Formats: sequence, structure tokens, C-alpha cells
Amino acid sequence: MLSTAIMLILTTVALLAVFNLSQAEELETVDQTKFLKLITEERYVVALFCPSSAMARCKEFEGELSSIREDLIEVMDGDEWVVKMVDSPMVQEYAVGKTDQPVMIMYRNGLPVIYDGPANGEEMLNTLVRYKEPGVQELTDSSFEHLTQAASGATTGDWLVMFFTSSCQLCTRLTAALETVACRHRGRSSVARINKETHGEKTGRRFELGLEDKPDIILFRLGRMYRYQVERYDHESLTSFITGFYKNYPAESIPLPKSPFDDLVDLGVDYLTAYPALVGTGLCVAVVLLLALALFCREGEEHRQGDEEEEEAEADQPEKKESKKDT
Repeated sequence: MLSTAIMLILTTVALLAVFNLSQAEELETVDQTKFLKLITEERYVVALFCPSSAMARCKEFEGELSSIREDLIEVMDGDEWVVKMVDSPMVQEYAVGKTDQPVMIMYRNGLPVIYDGPANGEEMLNTLVRYKEPGVQELTDSSFEHLTQAASGATTGDWLVMFFTSSCQLCTRLTAALETVACRHRGRSSVARINKETHGEKTGRRFELGLEDKPDIILFRLGRMYRYQVERYDHESLTSFITGFYKNYPAESIPLPKSPFDDLVDLGVDYLTAYPALVGTGLCVAVVLLLALALFCREGEEHRQGDEEEEEAEADQPEKKESKKDT
């Protein structure tokens, strides 16, 4: 009787332990609303995006991520959320490329970076800690040459730079991929981006990039530049490019900054190419204004000449009267 009771107690304890273990290995599943709230308000958020077509693989990542959750929270000073989303379309906004497998992304004050390693808890922890700080630098016309030293031979090391426009959606989606490359190669290569439409417009014209809404990616290495011409923009392709694939493309000389006159000419060409209708309308308006000004000046000149002729005629009349009196 006593042995039976003991067996029941042990069985219950074992079942509770198994239940708690299974619960510990599961991440909290959140919807899109809560997810957006978390990455907006929280300092660190790790999200596992799981497609229903790859749940077995997702379980591997979930189990490993759950096993390091407490360590991860401790390393991040207690300011860390670890969640899961299933079949969420949000993954398309951060991961460019294949998303039919689990994708793990860490958000640092909303800035995403992709974990690109295996389903291994120790590797996950080490990688996420190394990716804790942002890696991509923001450049402008005034800081580009000073930081990259591109024209002088790139003594600051290799630089992978993305030139973008504010309205380029693909450029925005590349944020996570660039951050991943930057964090992965921190200390070996630098990764940056520059807005070729606003604070980096002169630098964009220097490399003859135009104002199209597409990313222009260039690797500056040892006084040469290599243009990224691959149609794939996932972080694996970008990593392959800077680690050796760039050799498959021409090594171009790095142009010096343009003179003010040349830059002004290129500015006109860029706007004519990017906004032909707007530039055409502006030219028409300018021509009309010039014609109106010319007509106005012409009418003023004719009016002035008429006034002068009238004054001369009035001046002649007294002389004629005097001559008649004399006769």
C-alpha cells in the first residue's frame, strides 16, 4: 500500500518535471501587434520566425534558444525578450532571400541583425553577444573621404558601402543584412551606408550612381573599387562578395572628388534623368519667363523711345515759333 503511494508520488513528480521541461523549451508565441510593440519599446528582442512548413527544424532552434534564454537575459542586463512568430509576413521586411526555413533576428532598439549560425545554444549565445552593438556606420559628403580614405588607398581597411535613397524599399529591407555583415566582420572590414539623395548627393555623383530607387553597393579595397552586380541581396551573398567574390568584377580606379562646376553639371544630368517631366516643366516655365521678360523689356524700350521723340518734338515747337516771328 505504502509502496504504491510512493510510486504514485514519484510518477506525479516525474510527469510534472517533464511538463515543466517541455514548457521551458517553448518560447512565447506573439502576434504582430505585440511584436511591433516589443521592438519599439524594448532594448533587446530576439524573435524566431517559424514557417509552418519547417516546424521540425524550427523546434531545434526553439529548444536551443530556450536553453540559453536565462543566460542571454543575464548578459543583456535583464533587458531581453525572446519570442516566436509562426508564418508571420513580418519576416519579409527584415530577411531578403529564402524564408522557408527558421530565421532568428535580434532587435537592438529596433535595429535588426540576423543570426546566421547553426542550431547550437553555445554558438547562439556567443554570436548574439558579439552582435549586441550596431555595426553599420552612417556616412555623409563631409565624412566619406575622411573615414574611408578611399582616394588615398583605403588605409583604414576595406569598406563596403551602400548608396541608397529614402524611398528605396529594398534598401530599407537590406538593413538587417548589412548589419549582419558588419557585425560578423567587425574589426576586419567596415560596412556603411550613405544617402545619395540628401547628405551624400555629392559623393553619389562622384561615383556616377544616379538617383534611381535601388541600392548601389561598392567595395573599396586597396585603392580600387568593385561594384556589386549580383541580383541577390541576402547577407550570405554580401559576405561572399567581400570575402573574395569581388575578384570576379573589374577593379576600377577611384575617382577624385569633382570640382564645383563638374558637380553642378552632373547634378543637372542626374535630375534630368531621374525627373524628366519635372525638369521639362521647369525648363518650359523658365523659357516662358525669359520670353515675358524680353517682351516687357522691349515694350519698355519702345515706350521710352516714344517719350523721347515726343520730348524732342515739343522742344522743336518753340524754335519754330521763334523762327516765324523773326521772319
